[in-house]
Amino acid sequence: MDVIKIRDLEIYGHHGVMKEENVLGQKFLVSLALYTDTRAAGESDNLADSVNYAEVSYLVKEQMEKETYRLIEAAAEQLARKILLKFSLVKKVEVEIKKPWAPILLPLDTVSVSITRGWETAYLSIGSNMGDRKAYLEAAIEELKKVETIREIKVSEIIETEPYGYTAQDKFLNAAIGFETLLTPDALLSVCHEIEKKGNRERKIHWGPRTLDLDILLYDDLVTEDEEITIPHPELTKRLFVLEPLCELTPRGIHPLERRRYSDILEDLKEKEK
Repeated sequence: MDVIKIRDLEIYGHHGVMKEENVLGQKFLVSLALYTDTRAAGESDNLADSVNYAEVSYLVKEQMEKETYRLIEAAAEQLARKILLKFSLVKKVEVEIKKPWAPILLPLDTVSVSITRGWETAYLSIGSNMGDRKAYLEAAIEELKKVETIREIKVSEIIETEPYGYTAQDKFLNAAIGFETLLTPDALLSVCHEIEKKGNRERKIHWGPRTLDLDILLYDDLVTEDEEITIPHPELTKRLFVLEPLCELTPRGIHPLERRRYSDILEDLKEKEK
């Protein structure tokens, strides 16, 4: 990916843990690396096809002068978030904030914090087999659209499927949802749980009936397993009702562990279930 760099933008701000820093202020140096595709701008020679680094610089200046942060870590986090939300062509941003002559009563040149943040691609499985199933799915999708840090939402065709695991229940409506997000996996899981709660989800029987079920299937190529969340979803390659909608959204996607295309995994699973 191409990158536009802004180095050592000098800004006067009032950030620091000490009261005097918030009152007197000092100089800060902000450097940015804006990851984007510059090909269109390179071919058209039109600023509208690129990221206007002047606008980015003034956004940084305004934010650093208007707000007061105790930690430059917090300042960097908010700068990254605002840049990614305002400039849609920026896919990833590196933010470095330097604080010259930090008041620690020791000789030093500068202290700095560097962070990298960006839009990640995530896929969810969504299902319902109680009440107005389609209405529950549609309401959940609308809730996702309200989340500021989620964009470019795509939804597969809704399919009706037989129950999985616990079979003494009604048929499900299932779909897959893909989007870009600034949320971490844990934060995304919390959003899913909150949407389920709004959909009157109750957890009484494992794999039992539910008004609404949202599962994180994938988060870019992340592979993780802890008490709260496992990515990729451990049942992803075993369920037709998950793979079929997922393949509609990312037919040539590759499983980060098996290193096989989802479309190939789906065909193999169909053969096994004949």
